[in-house]
Amino acid sequence: MSMARVPAAFEPPGKRPPDGGKPALRFWSVRHARLLERFYAAFERALIAGAPVLRRIGFERLERPVAAAERAVKGALFDCRMCGQCILSSTGMSCPMNCPKGMRNGPCGGVRADGHCEVYAEMPCVWVKAWEGAEHMRGGERILCEQPPVDHRLKGRSSWLAVSRGEHAADHPSA
Repeated sequence: MSMARVPAAFEPPGKRPPDGGKPALRFWSVRHARLLERFYAAFERALIAGAPVLRRIGFERLERPVAAAERAVKGALFDCRMCGQCILSSTGMSCPMNCPKGMRNGPCGGVRADGHCEVYAEMPCVWVKAWEGAEHMRGGERILCEQPPVDHRLKGRSSWLAVSRGEHAADHPSA
């Protein structure tokens, strides 16, 4: 018996969850979390170093084009939902906003025995994938850090610009 789909806060209307049997960059990203962790550490340093230039151009002026680029890149790689508070480097490169229940600090407790989501049986649990990715990462222990609740006012905003503005905590580098 299939339950009716009710989209989560960050789930695009009508979009089906990824099937674990089909190849997806989202799952590639989890398998290659260590490589992406290294890339994003360098990218974060570049964003911080470029902050004076970005500030002169104007963060407000840059928000739309940078958010569009971020949506394209992170959408492809991570099935990013543009929450504006990216924690990919703390969740094994698995975006927790893909969880239909919006669980930001671990699985709901309804994970099926095969590691799939309790809501959408065809979808691997976001948090099972997060643990797999965290095992590959040098900073994988960050998965144990409690994350603050999602500030829905930031939905659609660029987390890359937030890094440049210094709005992300240093102990939680973002992606």
